[in-house]
Amino acid sequence: MHNYRYTLKTLFKNRMMIFWTFAFPIILGTLFHLAFSNLEESEQLNTMPIAIVDNMEFQSNEALVSAFTAMSDETSEDPLFTIQYVDEEKAKALLKDEEIIGYVFVDASTHVMIKNNGVEQTVFKLICEEIIQSNEMINTMIEEKMAQVGNMHITDPTAMIEQIKQDVMERMQEETSYLNDTSSEHMSYVVIEFYTLIAMACLYGGMLGMFAVNCKLANMSHHGKRVAVSPTAKGKLIFTSVLAGYTAQLVGIALLFAFLVGVLHIDFGDNLPLITLLALVGSFAGLTIGIAIATLVKSNENMKAGIFIALTMLGCFLSGMMGVTMKYVVDTNLPFVNRINPAGLITDGFYALYYYETLDRYTMDMIALLLFSFVMIFISMFQLRRQRYDSI
Repeated sequence: MHNYRYTLKTLFKNRMMIFWTFAFPIILGTLFHLAFSNLEESEQLNTMPIAIVDNMEFQSNEALVSAFTAMSDETSEDPLFTIQYVDEEKAKALLKDEEIIGYVFVDASTHVMIKNNGVEQTVFKLICEEIIQSNEMINTMIEEKMAQVGNMHITDPTAMIEQIKQDVMERMQEETSYLNDTSSEHMSYVVIEFYTLIAMACLYGGMLGMFAVNCKLANMSHHGKRVAVSPTAKGKLIFTSVLAGYTAQLVGIALLFAFLVGVLHIDFGDNLPLITLLALVGSFAGLTIGIAIATLVKSNENMKAGIFIALTMLGCFLSGMMGVTMKYVVDTNLPFVNRINPAGLITDGFYALYYYETLDRYTMDMIALLLFSFVMIFISMFQLRRQRYDSI
């Protein structure tokens, strides 16, 4: 306990360590918030201006009329379209002047006319294609039903057609019944940046573990020389020193979470116990990296710190810190990389909790982190047992 308290005091008095493990993640989180806070707002889909050629063919197509009327209902909170009903020449002029993103023209078939390529144009075209496809399905079923009836007398053709339309809607609902939207209404892809920030903070705690171990190595400090000749078991001293480093690391992670949630109002979902558990395991993994570098690298403390930071930042880069799409690129082309990258595993664990209903992916990430940590501990213990000094 004396060594634990002594190491803890030493760590908290080391200003450089405290800056990198406590202050730097908070500063970086603030910069992320300033940079990304309005990013998604600029990408929101606004009400799109379109035109419809209001001819007899369109008016007789009940499916198109009802669909576009529903999607341009001004009484709804966010109507998808604002529609101008014009003739064909006027529609062409509006599209040429870019007052609309496109228009619909119906003759023997339905045509969707656009001028430029863009998100709104793509959405408009896809919606129109979906409406046309549903309309064709209805017409096909009507033709099939009429062929089955043949020359039989139909007492109420309108009721039959309405029944067919209802059957089509039921069929479409059955085809999509397996879809279950359980996503948060505040879901954001930018939150991945903050996941990588937490992963970086977890791994940066390894600097505390590296510093705590360096203080107990005879070739790194005068204190280490005294430890080497002391009657106390070196393993016990290293264990309590690492435990002190882990304690300090958890304080830093708690401060970072409090800042992100309480000040920046970042939404991490509702699984707080699992988020906390992932942060604990991720911090432990970062600590073991620091211990491994402290025992394996035969150099001064600055060189070890440089190697540690370089490896940590590389892992954070591959997990998406410098660009959300990097995680997707790595997972698609080199999936094994983020399977052994602790920053990638931590980020992916948060990602799984935020986006998925089941815990399968989260559990795999946790197991991989624990395996990685135990491998680092085994390597460190093996290296420490082999260390001998001819003269200290």
